[in-house]
Amino acid sequence: MESPSLSVGMVGLGAMGLPIAQRLLAAPFKVSAVARRPDAAREAAALGIEVVDSISELAARSDVLIICVYSDEQVDEVTFGAGGIAEGLGPETILINHTTGRPSTAQRLDALAAERGASFLDCALSGGPHDIARGELTLLVGGDVEVLDRARRVLESYASPILHVGAAGDGQKVKLLNNAVFGAQVALAVQAEKAAVGLGMDPGPVLAALTQGSARSFALEAASGHGSASGLVASAGRFIAKDVAVCEEVADELGADLGSLLALAREATPPG
Repeated sequence: MESPSLSVGMVGLGAMGLPIAQRLLAAPFKVSAVARRPDAAREAAALGIEVVDSISELAARSDVLIICVYSDEQVDEVTFGAGGIAEGLGPETILINHTTGRPSTAQRLDALAAERGASFLDCALSGGPHDIARGELTLLVGGDVEVLDRARRVLESYASPILHVGAAGDGQKVKLLNNAVFGAQVALAVQAEKAAVGLGMDPGPVLAALTQGSARSFALEAASGHGSASGLVASAGRFIAKDVAVCEEVADELGADLGSLLALAREATPPG
């Protein structure tokens, strides 16, 4: 099957979803989406994305259907709400979820797909819009390897590496651990910045120097890029807080001991 004949539907055209759609168009694939805001619909149409009226219609016409929204609650709404994916999902469709959330949500989506003769991939992601633009988004995939192979052409248009980590739900577990480690590293960067000030130094050059030594980490590089660790927290803290909160809930639900990871990660979340 030639790429342009493969229909890919997008549920969510936000900061991550829109650049994914742009990479899909360039691949090229036929890309359709639902846009709830008139300005988003106009922008999507201007890019060459076909805007359809409802999510259930989008689900019924897509060979591959990608969910890329902000939260578990939004996944539930677009999937199981009135006019949602559950009303239109048919056999042979591959349903992909990029939203960070609970493993149980991924398992519910997997069960829905199985009921309809469709397939599901739990594709937790790591990275940002700049990674998508370069085709270098990291995907942590839970699901059947054969289904992943069928979807690989689509995923490779915006993601590399694509890492298979287990069954549906396992992608979310690895993503939550990744974010807990990242949050802990951000907290360490904040402490390093405070220590530099305490030593009477300008923390900017200190953070830049640490990125070149054995203390190097993605969080330190991000903090240095923002000019300070506090700047990084101001920019990304709400996303870290959301993911740390979900990680805590999942750990409690599964009875998992994450040691000091969560305690450190909480320090990187903004107050309030």
